[in-house]
Amino acid sequence: MSDSGPSEETRAPDARPVVGRLAPSPTGLLHLGNAWAFLLAWLSARSKGGRVLLRMEDLDPQRSRPAFAAAIVDDLHWLGLDWDAGPEGGDAAPGLGPMVQSQRGHIYAGAMARLESAGLTYPCFCSRKELRQLASAPHAGEEGPVAPDPCRSLTAAERQRLFADGRHAALRLRSPDEAVCFSDMFQGPQAFSPEAFGGDFALRRSDGVVAYQLAVAVDDGLMDVTEVVRGRDLLPSTPRQLLVMRFLGLTPPTYAHIPLLLDSEGERLAKRHASLSLAALRAAGARPEAVVGYLGRLAGINPGGRPVRPRELVGRFSPAALPRGDLRVMEEDMARLMSPNDG
Repeated sequence: MSDSGPSEETRAPDARPVVGRLAPSPTGLLHLGNAWAFLLAWLSARSKGGRVLLRMEDLDPQRSRPAFAAAIVDDLHWLGLDWDAGPEGGDAAPGLGPMVQSQRGHIYAGAMARLESAGLTYPCFCSRKELRQLASAPHAGEEGPVAPDPCRSLTAAERQRLFADGRHAALRLRSPDEAVCFSDMFQGPQAFSPEAFGGDFALRRSDGVVAYQLAVAVDDGLMDVTEVVRGRDLLPSTPRQLLVMRFLGLTPPTYAHIPLLLDSEGERLAKRHASLSLAALRAAGARPEAVVGYLGRLAGINPGGRPVRPRELVGRFSPAALPRGDLRVMEEDMARLMSPNDG
């Protein structure tokens, strides 16, 4: 991170109606860490009298499965969460378009065409491996290392020759050489240099799949999302999404990047933690009220962790009550959740 030459992503206080969103990826079953983030996002919006959207982020054609999408909807309903517009179809999202990203390709194509016509993109013929070899220093994150991309300065004739040779290209955004600054509702003031957020990041992969950063930025902007509550591991994605929204003239939401849930060994909960999936907890006898009560205790708004429904926590929700650091999910807590005498 850097504080030199910042570009401040600020605006007047948002007077729009509050709109939050739940944005799961149907690449596996929901686990307790997902439930934690979605519950807090839901509580944040509902505590302000706001609307909640459910958007299925199924862009990955290799990993996304309709069965996972159906299971996610079922698990969220089981927890007691609801939404005002979702992927069910019909009139569920009037004026917003499909709430399933794989059905929004024409919208993303239009956004990329606007960026291309403004000279803000370029085709990159390098593989990630090639860019890693060019990089002088490692960079954590899905974009890989930051490197001076030789494709940035290719002439039109050179690009045409590469296309004629059958080379496929990713589409990258020409990131400005300045820090992107914003204020996170939970993490405080942030300033990301290009090196910290991945430099010229991909908008579309070389296989034609739309990149996460473009799709999320376009969707949040067009759906008038006013707040995004998500795990702190996604904090480096925020400057990328802010740049896309800035260049497309979209109004960005405010962000709150919350602590993560970790397993007993201190590893971030992920889909590999099958025993902590909501499906596994349900099969073992956990009640939704017990799960919500436990998460409410971790959030500092349900002392004692008594079983509750999400609606009972709306009036108690306070970002100030949230812990500052990540939280470990202990085995004894899970055993208590699955006890038939819980609560």
